[in-house]
Amino acid sequence: MKHLPLTKQQLVAAMISLSLGSAAQAALSINGSPAESSARVSWGGADSLSEARNIMYSSKSATTPLKKVDNGYGTTSITNSNSYGSSSNRYNTTYRGSFGSSSMIPISTDSRSVAVIDAETGESIYEKDANIARPMASITKVMTAMVVLDAGLDMREEITLDPEDFVGPKRASSRLKSGDRMNRAELLLMSLMKSENPAAKSLARNYPGGYNAFIRAMNRKAQELGMTTAFFGDPTGLDKRNVASSNDLVKMVRAAGNYDVIRRFSTTKSYDFFVANYSSGNRTYKANNTSSLVRSGNYPIGISKTGFINEAGRCVVMETRVNNRPAIIVILGANSSATRWGDAKNILTSLATRQTV
Repeated sequence: MKHLPLTKQQLVAAMISLSLGSAAQAALSINGSPAESSARVSWGGADSLSEARNIMYSSKSATTPLKKVDNGYGTTSITNSNSYGSSSNRYNTTYRGSFGSSSMIPISTDSRSVAVIDAETGESIYEKDANIARPMASITKVMTAMVVLDAGLDMREEITLDPEDFVGPKRASSRLKSGDRMNRAELLLMSLMKSENPAAKSLARNYPGGYNAFIRAMNRKAQELGMTTAFFGDPTGLDKRNVASSNDLVKMVRAAGNYDVIRRFSTTKSYDFFVANYSSGNRTYKANNTSSLVRSGNYPIGISKTGFINEAGRCVVMETRVNNRPAIIVILGANSSATRWGDAKNILTSLATRQTV
């Protein structure tokens, strides 16, 4: 592999990125205790952040197991490295659209829009206003991550946050500062795990062709995935014009499952970032995952992203695995965090007791 020359600062950032301290290692334990079912081990992302980094820093050749893109609908055959507890699990997914079948989970939800599918059979097993486009808030960052990874950029490249990275359609709090320097991999982890808006915006700004080219790539990707109700106006989700139906977000989450980096980064419980800044000095940024379900470790979650702006309400998308079967859950428009997590736990409990043929 040919490496691009690094400055001293870039080399330090790369070394920090690749070297996990004891605190970070503790945060990267598997979902659940070692005594629990082995089906949880090596599934999802929280057990191996270092492996995702190895993928990102490996050769950019065609054989790099960074992703195998699924178009998000129809009948497909996918190979996911390190997915579903296997290093070479191949499965067929057929979307039959069999809403109303006997396998429906018997629940009631309070969020405005919900979609749950059995990702193994493609059956819709719960829907509530799932075809209506709604603001998605920071769920947007899943698409942002896919577009960044599709570009095949050097994940070791150091990026400096500019004042414009803190300007957006809405005022949002952030613990980042102008002048903060991290590499692209760390900014991606911060976007998916902590949902830092300046991190996502800086990733878009440093895309080939610039910010506007990145937004075009987001919408082009949505079209390729068959997301007919989707529109993206910014990479953070602060723009209320970022909309999609729950069923279209199922397609996005399903496609995101083919990126091991997204699986592992979005389900990292916590991480201590080393942030360099020439003006204000270096510091440690201790960050936790925005999902309480990921932080608790009580559920086998393979992909996770939360979101909130006033227009969207509380939102979450996730991929889970219950009774050795994968499912994708999309919840939009919850009026409170308690409603969002209450609906999510209700769905997960129903999946655990669901009878399948």
